[in-house]
Amino acid sequence: MPRISSGKRYAQAAFQLALEKKEFESWQEGLKKIADLAADEELTASLQSPRLPFDAKKELLQRALGKINPLVFNLALLLVDQAALRLSSHIFQQYNDLLDTYRGVQRAHVITAVPLTDEDRKIISNRLGKLMERKVIIDDRVDSSIIGGFIARMGDMLIDGSVRQRLDALKRSMMGVGR
Repeated sequence: MPRISSGKRYAQAAFQLALEKKEFESWQEGLKKIADLAADEELTASLQSPRLPFDAKKELLQRALGKINPLVFNLALLLVDQAALRLSSHIFQQYNDLLDTYRGVQRAHVITAVPLTDEDRKIISNRLGKLMERKVIIDDRVDSSIIGGFIARMGDMLIDGSVRQRLDALKRSMMGVGR
């Protein structure tokens, strides 16, 4: 069974449970804790070790996760039991995507040549929101190689309004004219 589809199924099940009880935040926090825990290679190796009894794994997991929604803890136990803890980061991301969709929110990963001001962020968010017909939340980062403008990725959609892309297009156009 492919990891991606397995992770997505776990995320869908988690989202359905969160939806039933309207416990979105406790699930989100718990899934984040599990994903962070899975990033600790030493701890993950202990939890995946066949030599460590299940009760010891459960106790170790309880100490590592701290106070957590009991159903989220059960999911963590299941992931440990199924040797699927490596999926937790993907499960967390898929859960967040499902939650955003439920709330009518679209995340946009925006790359700019210079840091965005709050006003720039608001303008870009509003314009992308009109395009997507939903509220857009921007996660931005700086990459000076695009020279100017911005690149926005929202799901499968890519909007490249960078100066670098325009210069490359102009270069291709000029090379085609000379032939």
